[in-house]
Amino acid sequence: MRYYAIADLHGRYDLLSKAVQKAAEHADGSEYTFITLGDYVDRGPQSKEIIEFLMEFSKAPNVVCLQGNHEAMMVESIVHKLDPEWWVGNGGGTTLMSYGHPDVAYMHEVSYAYVPEDHLKWIASLLLYHETEKQIFVHAGMPQWGMNIPPKNPDNATKMQWMLYSKTDSGGWKGKHVVHGHHQFADGPHQWLSEKAGGRTDLDCWAYHTGRLVIGVFDDTQLHAKEFIEVLAA
Repeated sequence: MRYYAIADLHGRYDLLSKAVQKAAEHADGSEYTFITLGDYVDRGPQSKEIIEFLMEFSKAPNVVCLQGNHEAMMVESIVHKLDPEWWVGNGGGTTLMSYGHPDVAYMHEVSYAYVPEDHLKWIASLLLYHETEKQIFVHAGMPQWGMNIPPKNPDNATKMQWMLYSKTDSGGWKGKHVVHGHHQFADGPHQWLSEKAGGRTDLDCWAYHTGRLVIGVFDDTQLHAKEFIEVLAA
C-alpha cells in the first residue's frame, strides 16, 4: 500500500485540487491512500471550498482526513460561542469570510451563523491520527511521555494537535515514523531519520504563504518517505 500525505492547507484549495490530481497520476492505477493532516481552514482564502471538497472526497474508502488544531479551535469557538479573539484572531476571520461573512473589522461584530451545521459536524468527527504498518500520521506530533498509552487517550489529544518538536528531536512513536505538519518551514519538508526510534517527517511547507505544497509518499516497506512530490500554485 502506498500513502500520499499532505499537511496544513490553510485555505489553499488551489493546491489541494492539484495535489489530489498529482497523487492519482503518480499512483498510476496502483492501490493507495490519500491522507490530509489537518489545518484546512484559516489564513488562506478558500477554507469553505476545502471543507466542501473534503466532505465529499473523504467518502471514498482510500481517503483519510485528520483534524488539526485550527479545526479544533473553529469547532470549540462556534459550538461554545467563545470570544472570537481566540479563533478569529488566529486566522479564523478569513474562514468566516470564505463562508460569506463581511470583512471582520471588529470582533464584536462576528457572527458564527455563516458556517453550516453539517460542516461543523463533519469537522468535529475527524480523527486525530491514522496508523499504518510503518508510520503514524498526525497533525502536530506524538508526545514522547506515556508512549505505551494509546494515542486516542484524551490526555494526549491536545499534544497531538498543538505540540512543536525541537529541531533536534528525531521523533518516532513506538518505533514507527511520525508524519506530521503544524511546524512550518518554507524550505520543507524536513526529515529526521532514526531506524531505532522511528524518526519523523514534517510536511508543513507554509503553503498558504509560499504557494507551495509537498506530498510525502510513504509505503509499508520502509519508515521514511520514498519520495516527495512538489505542488506549486499557478
